[in-house]
Amino acid sequence: MSLLLDLFLTFAKIGLFTFGGGYALVSLIQHTCVEVKGWISHDEMMNVTVVAESTPGPIAINCATYVGYKQKGMAGAVVATLGMILPSFVIILLISFFLDNFMEISWIAHAFMGIRIAVGILILDAGIKMVRKRKKRPFPLLIMIIAAVTMLFIDIFAVHVSSITLMLASAVISLSVYVVQTMRGKRE
Repeated sequence: MSLLLDLFLTFAKIGLFTFGGGYALVSLIQHTCVEVKGWISHDEMMNVTVVAESTPGPIAINCATYVGYKQKGMAGAVVATLGMILPSFVIILLISFFLDNFMEISWIAHAFMGIRIAVGILILDAGIKMVRKRKKRPFPLLIMIIAAVTMLFIDIFAVHVSSITLMLASAVISLSVYVVQTMRGKRE
């Protein structure tokens, strides 16, 4: 029972800081679940981030559900997910009850401008940590560099291409290389 409570409180604390969405929380989840609690390994965190990104639903909630399930099965998944969702739900509910023009309040609007900067830094931090701790193999590095350069090109020249298209293209290229390597290995 204490692990279920720990899962709930841990993800409630993370969920309390959902400014910027799931990508901003990946760094907090990684730090808490991998480095502090040791609930999952870094490789598992990288894998669950990729899976959580490609499945329906917010990435942070999907990560919480996975960690909870890994620790305590279905009960852990439910408790971790509720912990992640409940704080922001309550905050938004209270805001909707009491403040009709919440973002028109000057000091709140200014606070959110600062929060946007912090969110960008959290997302960058999560990306840097994942790149540093990945297995050093040349092909995934090549795909990562090509995807990053492509995204930079898309941003600079304001070309409209979905990031999902880039992820699918990367997956197709990786699977194609895997199939070619497997076929080559069978012939030898």
